[in-house]
Amino acid sequence: MGRITDIGYVRDALPRRKPDSHKGDYGKLLVLGGSRGYSGAPYMAAQAAARSGAGLVWIGVPSCIYTAVASKCTDTMPFPLPDDSGQSSWKGGTLTIEAMEPIKEKIKTAQVFVIGPGLGRTGDTSHIVRSCMKLCTGPVVLDADGINALAGHLDDLDSRQGWTILTPHEGEFSRLAGPGKPGCRLKAARDFAEHHGCVLVLKGHRTVVASPDGRFMINTTGNSGLSKGGSGDVLSGIIAAMLCQGAQPFEAAVMGVWIHGAAADYSASRLDEYSMGPMDVVDDLTSVFRTL
Repeated sequence: MGRITDIGYVRDALPRRKPDSHKGDYGKLLVLGGSRGYSGAPYMAAQAAARSGAGLVWIGVPSCIYTAVASKCTDTMPFPLPDDSGQSSWKGGTLTIEAMEPIKEKIKTAQVFVIGPGLGRTGDTSHIVRSCMKLCTGPVVLDADGINALAGHLDDLDSRQGWTILTPHEGEFSRLAGPGKPGCRLKAARDFAEHHGCVLVLKGHRTVVASPDGRFMINTTGNSGLSKGGSGDVLSGIIAAMLCQGAQPFEAAVMGVWIHGAAADYSASRLDEYSMGPMDVVDDLTSVFRTL
């Protein structure tokens, strides 16, 4: 029922790419996130997804950070969404309810969704997250403020028709599920996944991935170099890429966590745990996939 994730598991589960395939065979992903001061979060998630094999990746961001995001994107497709900045250079910077109209159009096209990186916590962004949960029929990876938007609204998680993968760190999980007993991470993750019918990735030292059917895996790759802002965004993108390529939600989460940590181990050996950053991990995804 539970085990330590190893390279053999990941190698067996990894979706294979066919020589006669095209981009449509590897999924269409929508990353929804970003706010003023947090333009890097959705960009890193999207880049990680593209470097992990996703076929097409769109990034929906507030219009006030669109130029900053678009200037960095060459293999992903950013688009602007209505925000509360009023074109101010310093006021506002988060999505407004009006963003739901263009988001609905993208939802019709996309198959997998990452919601939350850098999104911000306002009444409007919370409404957008919960509305997307209802509208998206494909798998949703919820990270950061996407998870925070569900605090007090777990009925929106329980009533989802499609799969949901949540990737909280300890603080986000505490806000979502309430404080637990110290040292009971595994039990807490398993109980939450089973009760709410989702796949839970409880991040931290020895990340736990729990499935609603009782399965769980414990990860041992990774190092302290991942203890930096942006690492979780990269993880979300990798998991989404596995979903885009046909992996089942539990397997996608287990593979994503292992691959993320293995890439971080390459980064630490190439640089060091002090100076490596999230985009170094994205760069080192190539080394991991070569070993697989």
